[in-house]
Amino acid sequence: MLKKIGLVVLALVIAIQFIPYEKNVGSPAPYPISGSYDIPGPVNKLLNNACNNCHANTSEYPWYASIEPIGYWLNDHIQEGKSHLNFDEFTNRPLAYQYHKFEETIEMVEEKEMPLESYTYFGLHPEAKLSDADRQVIIAWAKDQMAYLKATYPADSLVRKKRTTTL
Repeated sequence: MLKKIGLVVLALVIAIQFIPYEKNVGSPAPYPISGSYDIPGPVNKLLNNACNNCHANTSEYPWYASIEPIGYWLNDHIQEGKSHLNFDEFTNRPLAYQYHKFEETIEMVEEKEMPLESYTYFGLHPEAKLSDADRQVIIAWAKDQMAYLKATYPADSLVRKKRTTTL
């Protein structure tokens, strides 16, 4: 009985190798964060190494992404990351959204919630491991961008409007 179950599982694992999914390999959008915000070289390098694989329109997939179900799992993480923050679509969103995403960036980096630990497990993506100094560089940059927005735009344009539902 266990042998039959094992063969069925093996057959399923082999079969899913041939079921494609849409990878995040599109071209950068015309609304990148760099279009409206200054991103100094060191910050750009940190964002490229630790953030953009999941928070931009183009991802570099590692060799093991070709093995299913790992590839599905990775792609799901990427799609979820883009749904929360996409640096290639950043300036296509309202100013209040942009301001809020800088706030969230600060919070997530300070609390070491980003990049995800699973992204750097087992020595994977060592370039994405952020030191405390790296984290401070990103935090200072995000705070500078928030200050720029505050100095440039009216305060009410930086506040997200609460959604109201009508019945």
